[in-house]
Amino acid sequence: MLIPDEAFFVGGGMCFIGGSVFRICTYNIHKGFSQFNRRMVVHELRDRLRTLDTDLVFLQEVQGLHLGHTARHPNWPALPQHEFLAEETWHQTAYGGNAVYDHGHHGNAILSRHAILSQANQDVSDHRFERRGLLHCEIQLPGFDVPVHCVCVHLGLIGGSRRRQMETLAERMERLAPAGSPLIIAGDFNDWRNRADGVLADRLGLVEAFGSGRGRPARSFPSALPFFRLDRIYVRGFRIRRAEVHFGPPWARISDHAALTAELEPLA
Repeated sequence: MLIPDEAFFVGGGMCFIGGSVFRICTYNIHKGFSQFNRRMVVHELRDRLRTLDTDLVFLQEVQGLHLGHTARHPNWPALPQHEFLAEETWHQTAYGGNAVYDHGHHGNAILSRHAILSQANQDVSDHRFERRGLLHCEIQLPGFDVPVHCVCVHLGLIGGSRRRQMETLAERMERLAPAGSPLIIAGDFNDWRNRADGVLADRLGLVEAFGSGRGRPARSFPSALPFFRLDRIYVRGFRIRRAEVHFGPPWARISDHAALTAELEPLA
């Protein structure tokens, strides 16, 4: 389902570079379980992700390993979740484990149909009870003569933690992705007060995929009927042609967050 007032389309007068158009998605997958952990839904999740036909997928709460789930669920995938979800569709993957415990770990992942040239995971945890990281990849996308910097984020629940994590992210990208370098930052910002624009967007010259057309980010939580604006797609060096929120049935059966997608083309 698509939220009518939270989708927009851009048409006319657009400039393409070699006809390159990219679709991206960001999705907090809740470790492959439905809301309130009622059902294991990782197989359904894989099927739904493939219907979006995206080039890049930014995932949060990805279960890299969980020994208890392996023993408890006979059909729990043998592969780490990011590899299982990517299998036969996205041929390149990157994973950054943030929360590590005795029986496993989880974190962020990026799935790509294009070559991932480098990857790094930076720990930005603000306290020991909430482990967070920034997964930063350089990806070679058609239409660009330089790699595109792609960052998958999952920020903290406390306002002060989020602000410090966004400042760390801005400092990293200022250092590694000089002004003008193509950049995509996507993920679960937990930013219901919309402070990211002031800290991140203005500082790095980013445009938010929904805010550029409607003046505000999309509602993405809870997935049954979204109210809070938690998830974001920020870009630099791209024109946003279309952005959508995927919520309600069947998405609400998979995760407590809605999935966001955006269709992008390189700027001339």
